[in-house]
Amino acid sequence: MSNHLKFYIDGEWVSPVAPATLDVIDPSTEEAYTAISVGSKADVDKAVAAAKAAFTTFSLTTKAERLKLLNRILEVYNERFEDIAQAVSQENGSPITWAREAQAWAGRAHLESTIKAFEDYEFTEKRGTTMVVKEPIGVCALITPWNWPLNQIVCKVAPAIAAGCTVVLKPSEIAPISGIVFSEVMDAAGTPKGVYNMINGTGPDVGQVMAGHPDVDMVSFTGSTRAGIIVAKTAADTVKRVAQELGGKSPNIVLPDADFARAVRKGVNACFGNSGQSCDAPTRMLVPADRHDEALAVAKEAAEAHNVGDPRSTETRLGPVVSQLQYDKIQRLIESGISEGATLVTGGPGHPENLNRGYYVRPTVFGHVTPEMTIAREEIFGPVLSIMSYKDEDDAVKIANDTVYGLAAYVQSKNLENARNVAMRLRAGQVSINYPEWDTFAPFGGYKQSGNGREYADWAIHDFLEIKGIVGYGE
Repeated sequence: MSNHLKFYIDGEWVSPVAPATLDVIDPSTEEAYTAISVGSKADVDKAVAAAKAAFTTFSLTTKAERLKLLNRILEVYNERFEDIAQAVSQENGSPITWAREAQAWAGRAHLESTIKAFEDYEFTEKRGTTMVVKEPIGVCALITPWNWPLNQIVCKVAPAIAAGCTVVLKPSEIAPISGIVFSEVMDAAGTPKGVYNMINGTGPDVGQVMAGHPDVDMVSFTGSTRAGIIVAKTAADTVKRVAQELGGKSPNIVLPDADFARAVRKGVNACFGNSGQSCDAPTRMLVPADRHDEALAVAKEAAEAHNVGDPRSTETRLGPVVSQLQYDKIQRLIESGISEGATLVTGGPGHPENLNRGYYVRPTVFGHVTPEMTIAREEIFGPVLSIMSYKDEDDAVKIANDTVYGLAAYVQSKNLENARNVAMRLRAGQVSINYPEWDTFAPFGGYKQSGNGREYADWAIHDFLEIKGIVGYGE
């Protein structure tokens, strides 16, 4: 039986206090395919009370007990792997191959890396006669987005549990079904009642209530910078910890000695992954001024190789973007690129040919983009790449850092030592050199308006802990 109209609170699937529903739209058809219940303050109060009660005992469990639970969650997650992939594909439009190999895989990978990091994690440290103790912070409100649902759910839930915290999760109401399947995983894994709770609902009616709740000790939020500011302001009244992973406008510096064609081609692919709906997408490609036209030719060919279509097909490389709101925003920004004088290399406004139904966007590349243009400054969150020129290395770094964001940055060069030097000058929480594989043990989080705190592996466990110094503990 479907749990789409239920919440998971205190170890049970329950109906909302005040019945209300919201349609879930398939972005490939623009039609509702199911509905979820949406919660209210009364539901938040129930879930937080359950988490608070459970914290009393769960915070005192041993590392071995929590490790056993995490391993059991991983086991059940793997049993439900295909269900998770199918849910993500339908709710946010991910092509099914991408949903399996990236979306569902990310949840598994974060469970595995958290378990590995947890095995080696030390919760006490002697400093002379002082004992430093790392203790769970308490009840944690976790608010996750629609673009990478399992990635963000698991890289919050798993370290929180490792730390000994209890949680209330609010998945995105735009892509909520994978969160329901994950909650079924948590239930089947035998998670103690009240340790994990899940409520669906909107940001104002549930997320903001969670952020301001006096019995919530920490909020971990992933989403837009605009929404993150609201969460932080709401949480400030109760002086709780707020960890945020927010927006980005990530630069990709192609240095003169890079394998140029490869660097540009892979940069296009990285930008367009997940239909461009990634906060760390390399959306600003910086190339030497004297090779700008060469970059445009390579980028055009690479972009046009991205076939757009039905996410159910294993042949599809780009599915739709998630919603009408997102589609309209992307169209507005594409139009601004044209009106402000950027060179439209390929793509542009409107739907791709033969795809008039669904939130499909034409893979788009702009050239001769200058730093003051809207498409160089605003997070587009779609398959749109801006190619910009630089005069020399110092100019490239200056342009790269000229943004309110600082989540990710990318450097391409055959000279590894020089690439490292450039990476050190970039104001971003994660810098990738020469397109490495995804590292779920590397710290992930932002500088500036891209947020605060760090996720993944032991970095995330640390964020869910309080530090206690017991002075005079003795030898």
